[in-house]
Amino acid sequence: MAVSPIKSIGIIGLRSELEKVIDICGSSGQFQPDDPLNFYSDTRGFMPVTDKNPYTDPLSEFTETLSFAGIEPDIVDVSDVLDSNEQVLDRIEAMSHELERLIADKAELNQRIDQCKRSIEEASHFVGMDMDFDKIFSCEFIKANFGRLPHDSYKKLENYRDDPYISFFICTEDETHYWGVYVTPIDKREDIDRIFSGLYFEHCDIDGFHGTPEQSMKILGSHLDALLKDLDVAQSKLDSYYKYNKTDINRYFSKISELELYSSIKKNAMYYHKSFILVGWVPSSCADELVSKLESIDSIECSLTDGKDELKHSPPIKLKNNLLSKPYEYFVDMYGLPCYNEPDPTFFVSLTFTILFGIMFGDVGQGIVLIIAGYLMWKLKKMDIGKILMPCGVSATLFGFVYGSVFGFEDVLDPLYHAIGLSGKPVPVLESATMLVVVAAGIGVFLVLVAMLLNVYSSLKRRDFGRAIFHPSGICGIIFYASLVAGLLCTLFGIPVMNIWYVLFLIVVPLIFIYLNEMFTKLVNGEKNWKPEKWGEYLVQSFFELFETLLSYVTNTMSYLRIGTFALVHAGMMLVFFTLAGLLGEPGSIPYIIMVVFGNAFVIVLEATLVTIQVLRLEYYELFSRYYIGGGRAFNPVRLNKK
Repeated sequence: MAVSPIKSIGIIGLRSELEKVIDICGSSGQFQPDDPLNFYSDTRGFMPVTDKNPYTDPLSEFTETLSFAGIEPDIVDVSDVLDSNEQVLDRIEAMSHELERLIADKAELNQRIDQCKRSIEEASHFVGMDMDFDKIFSCEFIKANFGRLPHDSYKKLENYRDDPYISFFICTEDETHYWGVYVTPIDKREDIDRIFSGLYFEHCDIDGFHGTPEQSMKILGSHLDALLKDLDVAQSKLDSYYKYNKTDINRYFSKISELELYSSIKKNAMYYHKSFILVGWVPSSCADELVSKLESIDSIECSLTDGKDELKHSPPIKLKNNLLSKPYEYFVDMYGLPCYNEPDPTFFVSLTFTILFGIMFGDVGQGIVLIIAGYLMWKLKKMDIGKILMPCGVSATLFGFVYGSVFGFEDVLDPLYHAIGLSGKPVPVLESATMLVVVAAGIGVFLVLVAMLLNVYSSLKRRDFGRAIFHPSGICGIIFYASLVAGLLCTLFGIPVMNIWYVLFLIVVPLIFIYLNEMFTKLVNGEKNWKPEKWGEYLVQSFFELFETLLSYVTNTMSYLRIGTFALVHAGMMLVFFTLAGLLGEPGSIPYIIMVVFGNAFVIVLEATLVTIQVLRLEYYELFSRYYIGGGRAFNPVRLNKK
């Protein structure tokens, strides 16, 4: 349960040294810039840095060129690239120029191939016509126009049947057009072309046609084959260039990406006369090293301040958890990161979530399936939820041994229990419904009290003493809730502890403090305006809030009954599927096996989803609402993620 300590860093120096500063800050991979205007009360004379990032356009153009070439570069380590920034830009320009030449050759061939395919497709519509394109093209007094005419337009030619020069000869037909030719005398060409244009006649490009349509298709086919071979050669040249220059492409792409990213720090800087001011955040563990590098530059001065002294500027959060708890940062981040002066709840979430999941989903075989599924989701799909599913599967497996269930079979583990001296399974679920509900209620009481204790700890850490004492989840809330539950249990078992003094000092007095907690909280925290402006309105409002608080104690506790309920539901659903399997056939028969396998698959998917949702609801609504505030922002340093 830790938030990594962080420090704010202020950097001041001459404008001429800004490039060196951002290069050091960026290469550290641990610097997150912030707005200097938030850190200085007097910002007169501050001017934003409006210099254009000189690497944005080259990076964009190089990325676009690589995309056209079908190349997806990798981000690699470039610490050994010693070229100057100008040399990097020159090298990228040279690679871009060569790639653009190869891309242009390939694009031209693709264009010619497309045109050739269109010509072949068009020529196919005239196959069967007894004509020679070369002879038609050589005519001096007539002009032949090949193309297609819509069906509706062809019918309109009836309007011109008295004109002997307007006629359309059909060769083939498709769903929407007639393909053919119309012939015009040279001296009437303009008028006839105008009429056919009005009928939406579309000309074919027949410049490459020679001989008969059949011969034209054969010639065009040979030409297409040649173009396809040329395209293979062009692609081969492009592939070869990438093969022999892959290392340089990745290195220089990574380098200019790094330069562009580092240069983006500049937009957070401010000019002040001849100097610049840059403010940001850096983990405490590497703050001194960064300052040492920066102050090696002439004119640079740095100042460090602990994050706890900069709470008003909302220090960014970097969570620090062990290997087992770290996957559960995913759930904490979904709700909201903790504030800098607030404890990290990740460990508590990992512990409670895993145990509650196992209680509600106890089955040895299905738990092992969840472990495998989580591992595959993590390794193959890089899904964060997969890393959470694995420990939950382990928990489900362990509680499966307690319940004695293996893929819904309730007697498989009996020899194991007998071997270790037990008469049977420790907890037969369906026969222990009452016990499970009681245990679930007990777990609820325990977790509510733990959440209250965490609230006291968190409030004290934030120096919010009023919340620690008088809040419904503070010390008064703990005394009231624990005393009420203990008193009711003792009365249930015949132990007379609920006397007048017990009720007065352990239930009534804490309840009064909770009723007036807003006023007492302000008073203890030293706020001047701690008295209500209107007592009547305040008391009425506080009464309804108290009623809601009392109701929340009950509902929060009762919500945990779902733990035992879902354990029963899980066992009950498997019982249903085994009953259906028994109706379909004897144990060991194909229908029986199919139904059992289907039932297990159905329960694993459905129950795993429902249990996850329900446990997450308990975490967010029943626990977080009592002790967790959230509202922090993530620590996102300027860093180029390397493959």
